[in-house]
Amino acid sequence: MYIQVNGAAIYCYTGGKAFDAAKPTVVFIHGVLNDHSVWALQSRYMANHGWNVLAIDLPGHCRSGGDAPATVEQGADFVGALLDAAGIQRAALVGHSWGSLIAMEAAARLKDRISHLVLVGTAFPMKVSPALIEASQNDPEKALRMVNVFSRSTLAAPPSALGPGTWVFGAGMALGRKVLRSNPQVNVFHRGFVACDSYTGGEAAMAQLTCPVLFALGAQDQMTTPRAAQGLIGAARAAGQSVQIASLPVGHNQMTEAPEETLQAIRDFLAR
Repeated sequence: MYIQVNGAAIYCYTGGKAFDAAKPTVVFIHGVLNDHSVWALQSRYMANHGWNVLAIDLPGHCRSGGDAPATVEQGADFVGALLDAAGIQRAALVGHSWGSLIAMEAAARLKDRISHLVLVGTAFPMKVSPALIEASQNDPEKALRMVNVFSRSTLAAPPSALGPGTWVFGAGMALGRKVLRSNPQVNVFHRGFVACDSYTGGEAAMAQLTCPVLFALGAQDQMTTPRAAQGLIGAARAAGQSVQIASLPVGHNQMTEAPEETLQAIRDFLAR
């Protein structure tokens, strides 16, 4: 469905179920050069098991209009505006990579309006190599290939993700090209990487949370290594938050490379 947010039509995949204000809501937020489709299994399952699902295309990405966020903070502002526009008083946030930083910053700002926070493939600081930032600006095809090599731990998706034998490297390349082409005004690849690289508010955001946090980390993740999340985990614990950690035996594409394990971790956490 589409929701008007800040004057732009924002696409929200609902998992095939109509929005029902009586149900709890979970918002799925994708990472750089992705869209709602990366949450295919998780969003459909939650929608069919008692939740409203809003798996969004961020502004300026694929089916969503508006200006693509240039910072994590702008992304967090958008999440608050989305909840207001949809009439949602309280929601769980699930974010992957760049989306995890947006979800974390939004949870810190919205406080008790957020019931649960799930950070998939997160890190802080989420530094991006200068070579990758440069390539995303000047040679996006090269940068896209680099990302799809470094972020993957398998070449074929499990059956519950994209279908038996699906070539996930090729699927990732195709999705990245699609997202990049969807916005001819802005290079959302470069903009997203710069937003990740420049974000400095992670530990401060953790100190402001009022909800439990799940870290779903890929043991083989070379983009956001589990070690790079330890500062956030420590900050959350120091702030007295309830913290859970799920170690997934894959790289940076947890939702498609370990779809069942990622779903189970999210499902069980949200059931608390």
